[in-house]
Amino acid sequence: MSSRRAAVRVGGRVGPPAPAPPAPERVRALLAEGVRTLRAAGLATARQDAEWLLAAELGVGRLDLYTEPPAVGAAAARRYAAALARRAAHEPLQHLLGWEEFRGLRFSVGPAVLIPRPETELLVEWALEFMPRGATVCDLGTGSGCVAAAIAAARPDVRVLAVELSAAARAVAARNLAALGLADRVTVLDGDLFEPLARWAGAVDLIVANPPYIPTGALPALPAEVRAWEPRGALDGGPDGMAVSRRIIAGAPGVLARGGALAVEIGEGQAPPLAATMGTCGFVDVTTRHDLGGVERYLAGALGAASAPGSRAARARRATIRRAEGG
Repeated sequence: MSSRRAAVRVGGRVGPPAPAPPAPERVRALLAEGVRTLRAAGLATARQDAEWLLAAELGVGRLDLYTEPPAVGAAAARRYAAALARRAAHEPLQHLLGWEEFRGLRFSVGPAVLIPRPETELLVEWALEFMPRGATVCDLGTGSGCVAAAIAAARPDVRVLAVELSAAARAVAARNLAALGLADRVTVLDGDLFEPLARWAGAVDLIVANPPYIPTGALPALPAEVRAWEPRGALDGGPDGMAVSRRIIAGAPGVLARGGALAVEIGEGQAPPLAATMGTCGFVDVTTRHDLGGVERYLAGALGAASAPGSRAARARRATIRRAEGG
C-alpha cells in the first residue's frame, strides 16, 4: 500500500495513519466481540470459548490474554473472526482447536472420532485396578486412542490392543500414539470388536470399552455439537442403546484369560439389564460405579472359571454366539 493510501486526512490535510490501539485494548475488544457473537448463538460457554479461540490464534495461554496480551495483526483478527463464525455454527471447540486433553495427555481430534469425555477418565481409573503385572489389555472401539494411550501411559508394563473398525479413526489413533511415544506398546488393529483378536483368545487380561450407548431414537435430541459433528457410529447404540454392549459382553469370554475382567462405560438406566447379561455370560463379582453426576455409568466383572476360553460352557456359548451372528 502506498504512503498516500495509508495516510489519514485530518482537517483537509493528509497526515500519518492513526496508531493501532494498544495490545491490551485490542485484545479486550476482540474478546468482547467474540463473547457477543457466541452468546447470540446460544452458547453457554461463550466467554471461555472466545478466550480459547483467541489464545490459540495468538499462540498464547488464556491467562496471557489478560496478563501479557500480545499484539494482534489484521490477519490474526480475521482468522479469529472466522473461528468465531464456525463456533457460532456449533462446531465443537475441540475441532477448532484440534485437540482435547484426557488424563493429562493431549489428543488430536476431529470429525472422525468421538471427543474424549471426562466421564471416560473414570472408566480408565477403574480399569487400572484390574490389571495384573505385565497384562495384555484390549480397548474395543478405540477411536482417538485416548483410553488405550491413557492405560499404556499409566502402566509401562502392559501391552494394549486397540481395536477400531473405522479407517479414519484408526489413522487418528495411530497419530496420537506416535505423538505420545506409545506406539511400541499399543497395537492398533483393524476390525469389528473381537474380529481381529482370534490369535489372542484366552490371553487377554482385561477388556475395556466405551461403546456407543445412545438409543437411536434419542440421537435427534443430542446437542448440535454432538449430533451434527461427531461420528454417528460412535454414538448410536441401537434401539435401546445396548446393542453393542451386549455383543461385547457375549464375546468377551472367548478372548479373556481365566479371571480376566471386562469394564464397560454404559448409558443411564442400562446397568440392571447389562449386569444380568454379564451374569448369564459367566461373569462374577459384577459391580457398577457412578459418574460425577450420580449416574451408574460403569459396569465391570471378572470371568468365572466355568467361562474360561477352554471350558465346555465357554465353547458352547461361543457356538451359540456364532449361530446368532450368522457365522
